[in-house]
Amino acid sequence: MNVVVWIVSGLLAAMFLMSGALKVPATKASLAGNPRMGWAAPFPIGLIKVIGAAEIAGALGLILPRVFDIATWLVPTAAIGLAVVMAGAIITHARRSEFSTVTLNAVLLALAVFVAIQRF
Repeated sequence: MNVVVWIVSGLLAAMFLMSGALKVPATKASLAGNPRMGWAAPFPIGLIKVIGAAEIAGALGLILPRVFDIATWLVPTAAIGLAVVMAGAIITHARRSEFSTVTLNAVLLALAVFVAIQRF
C-alpha cells in the first residue's frame, strides 16, 4: 500500500505544483486571455495568487516531509489543505456549469483524502 500512496502523492504533487505555478505569476490580463481560466474573472488577482501558493505549498508538503523524515505530520495536513482547495474549486466550477472540471476536481479531492487517511 505504501507504494500506491507514494504514486498517488507524486501525481497529486505534480498536478498541484503545475497548477500553482501557473496561478502565482499570473496577471488579470493573462487570466482573461486564457479560456480555461474563465472561472477566475470574478475573483481578485490576490486571491488567485493565494490559491496558487496554497497549491504549491500543498504539493511540496505531500512529498518533502516524508522524503526527509522531518515533520511527517505535514503530509496529511497538506493533503487536507489540498482537499479544501478542491472543495472550493468544485463549488466554483459547479456554479459555472463546468461539469467536466467538477469531475476532475472531485477525483483530485478523493485522492487527497486518500493520502490524508493513509498518512495519518
